[in-house]
Amino acid sequence: MEKLNRIQINPKICLGQPVIRGTRITASVILKLLANGQSIEEIIEDYPELEVADIHEAMKYT
Repeated sequence: MEKLNRIQINPKICLGQPVIRGTRITASVILKLLANGQSIEEIIEDYPELEVADIHEAMKYT
């Protein structure tokens, strides 16, 4: 399995759900937004602390 450097799991952050490092944005939130038809650009507009690479890594996490 490829090492994912942008995903962090810490039981003290979001109850241990996988989040994008340095944020409280869970990988599942990103995946739900994509599943609902939002583009990567729209997600970054809504969450400017994210980078395109963060979204791609969230997609790989599953």
